[in-house]
Amino acid sequence: MAIQICVPKEVRAGEQRVALVPDVVKRLSKDSLAFNIQSGAGELVGYTDSDYGNVAIIKDSAELLGKADITLMVNPPTQAQIAQLKPGSVLIGYLNPHADLERFNLLKAKQVSAFSMELIPRISRAQAMDALSSQASIAGYKAVLLGANILGKFFPMLTTAAGTIRPSRVLVIGAGVAGLQAIATARRLGAIVEGYDVRPAVKEQVESLGAKFVDIAIKAEGSGGYARELTAAETAKQQAILAKHVATADVIVSTAAIPGRPSPRIISKAMVEGMKGGSVIVDLAAEGGGNCELTQADTTVLHKGVKIYGPTNVPSMVGNHASEMYAKNLMNFLELLIQDEKININLEDEIISGSLITHAGGIHHAGIKSQLEGASS
Repeated sequence: MAIQICVPKEVRAGEQRVALVPDVVKRLSKDSLAFNIQSGAGELVGYTDSDYGNVAIIKDSAELLGKADITLMVNPPTQAQIAQLKPGSVLIGYLNPHADLERFNLLKAKQVSAFSMELIPRISRAQAMDALSSQASIAGYKAVLLGANILGKFFPMLTTAAGTIRPSRVLVIGAGVAGLQAIATARRLGAIVEGYDVRPAVKEQVESLGAKFVDIAIKAEGSGGYARELTAAETAKQQAILAKHVATADVIVSTAAIPGRPSPRIISKAMVEGMKGGSVIVDLAAEGGGNCELTQADTTVLHKGVKIYGPTNVPSMVGNHASEMYAKNLMNFLELLIQDEKININLEDEIISGSLITHAGGIHHAGIKSQLEGASS
């Protein structure tokens, strides 16, 4: 009997992405797999039900999830959706593993094997499944466009009959995937760009994109490609040096985030007050509280002539390509998970084991298990 793969319509407010796009469905199609899509799931990114071809279109969420051997989602399921999941089935998606931990007790109770795309190990073998990176690259690109839209200036230098207009100056804080894409996008738009990160190892990458690296001589490499938290002394040194670069920027894009922890506060109120009137901060770390002291999620704050915008769920703003890239991440994960026409949860595989949170009626992921035990004690 074919494995039933089901894709519900996302219910998060403002979400435009869909977990599978028609092209990926075609590439995955084989006799051992049967696809079921909730009616209207792809409409917000331009896909009608008929675009999915020969798949089952199901209107009712309970009917869809109740037959799924594998459910593919973008956002974490709601409690109502968890209640509708087929017992013993597989769930794959962004599960926000460091928040709303009660969700995992519910999944455990339903014997669901839940895989979190955020927990895919950042190893070379898993690059094609790395949804964090694919979506972060979109966020970095879009953040610069958002900044350009808010800024009352041109990005490139222009020579006109009315005189020469100087290029805008852009500072990108954090040179991970999102930051590097932001740097590249700002450079393509003609801005003078600086990039800053507490990891000196990324200096070469920043400079290769045509930006100047802001070096504060602090080494803060952490595990998994992320930066570690700075000490109080390091934070003071960071802010003293960075304040000078913040003051000259027309647009700042901040991307520094630590999974499972509040976003590091890098831009203080005093630093904002040292910026030029009309300058803009686009804070991609808003969901974690923001890199700027004044950031408010999904709000544009005006302070002393400076606009601070903290958008959330930015990849959804580029819903078509974000869905395409995410669907390809899922496709590559499914090709690892499904072996010999069967679902094979191989706990010896680093990718499978590392991203698995609940399995066989228990909490498999040690970190989540520890958090749950701490919350209940």
